Amino acid sequence: MYSSDIGFTPTVKAIQSRKGSRRGYASMEERGGWKSEVTEELAQYIADQRSFFLATSNADGQPYIQHRGGPAGFLKVLDNHHLGFADFRGNRQYISQGNLEDNSKAFIFLIDYVQKTRIKIWGTAKVVEDDPGLVEQLMDYDQPYRAAPEQAIIFRVEAWDANCPQHIPVRIDAEWVKSALEEKEQKIAELEAQIQKLQSAVQAN
Repeated sequence: MYSSDIGFTPTVKAIQSRKGSRRGYASMEERGGWKSEVTEELAQYIADQRSFFLATSNADGQPYIQHRGGPAGFLKVLDNHHLGFADFRGNRQYISQGNLEDNSKAFIFLIDYVQKTRIKIWGTAKVVEDDPGLVEQLMDYDQPYRAAPEQAIIFRVEAWDANCPQHIPVRIDAEWVKSALEEKEQKIAELEAQIQKLQSAVQAN
């Protein structure tokens, strides 16, 4: 059994064979397949992200995808197999929580529009309602963030894979643009000061 079997079911493999991609994926499986624990590279990627999508499904198999956002690092690596995040108070529909009570299987999709990269993570998840210490740990951010945490969600990683960058549109984060403009303005101010200094020196001579 390969770690990628979590996504490559017998039906999927049959389609891959019919459409000519099975040989390549079989070779990938023989080389070790998808990673099944959090590596340093994945941990750093996660630490840089400010949003992700959480997929769950109910007991009938009806899927549901919910966007989760926060400051960089709000999705935290707890150990080699577990991720966690504070679940902020929202519209209080509780669809994800209800789904997880009936079906613990879950999926996290991360996409970085600037770097044109995306990560898919398969696993299981659970909601932790009565652990303020855990919530406090998950709310430990480098910068203050205004949000009301209601509970925690812990995600157990079973397999993950990195997608190719095809068809990912380039989108620039507003804070990155602001920082770049401020840096440019500072450089312009420094150059203007140097010009003024040179003009003063010329006039003095």
